[in-house]
Amino acid sequence: MNKLFDITGNVTVITGGTGVLGRTIAKYLALEGAKVIILGRKEDVGRKIAEEICAAGGCCEFMKTDVMDAETVKKNCEDILAKYGRIDTLLNAAGGNMPGATIAPDKNFFDLQVDQFQTVLNLNLTGTVIPTQVFLEPMVRQGKGSIINFSSMAAFRPMTRVAGYAAAKAGISNFTAFMATECAMKFGEGIRVNAIAPGFFITEQNRSLLTNLDGTYTQRGQDVIRQTPFGRMGDPEELCGTIHYLMSDASKFVTGTVAVVDGGFNAFAM
Repeated sequence: MNKLFDITGNVTVITGGTGVLGRTIAKYLALEGAKVIILGRKEDVGRKIAEEICAAGGCCEFMKTDVMDAETVKKNCEDILAKYGRIDTLLNAAGGNMPGATIAPDKNFFDLQVDQFQTVLNLNLTGTVIPTQVFLEPMVRQGKGSIINFSSMAAFRPMTRVAGYAAAKAGISNFTAFMATECAMKFGEGIRVNAIAPGFFITEQNRSLLTNLDGTYTQRGQDVIRQTPFGRMGDPEELCGTIHYLMSDASKFVTGTVAVVDGGFNAFAM
């Protein structure tokens, strides 16, 4: 039997796993046989997600964390290793945005709030660097592991409004390439680092930006659809196959890439 895509028993850590995308990916991977640990700040939400996944037949648990606190993340790592003995995959899905780090249509660059800009940079970029540093260590000891970061369409193009978020996600793509080289040259080919760049998916963070209360698209949402050859937003489940590929041996010779899942958004010219 070909086992290139077999992830049975794969110990998978997902930061930011309580969001719409994170919970969908967690459930998919758990039902494919992975042992999933969701890390997040919302304890009640996280535990409920884990319980639902377990009730559906998957192996999943929640641990409270703060991706900006290295000591907390280290304790998470120790607890996971004590229970499972290894860590095979890290999905860095934690992130977010803040109003002060954006520039609304009726505002300009001078209205940007630098403190919130810095917070968004820290949450998205440093909040990826810290877990990577912590969870990479056991991967190096075991000689194998896959790290998958979350980039964005905003990393490819200077989109309007999202100044802080776009800068952070561009940093994620660059950091992914850097770490792919760093790990391969210093720790061997068993450690792979890639990223996924989702197109536009409706989440709790962007729902009010892209849709009206009646479910119709806002002007921003219409702009996205016009720019997307598929003519629609993505479904969270449509990220799962690419992530499955990147964490499995099917992508054994793949590192340093940013896999785009966007319905053609980034390819569209006019």
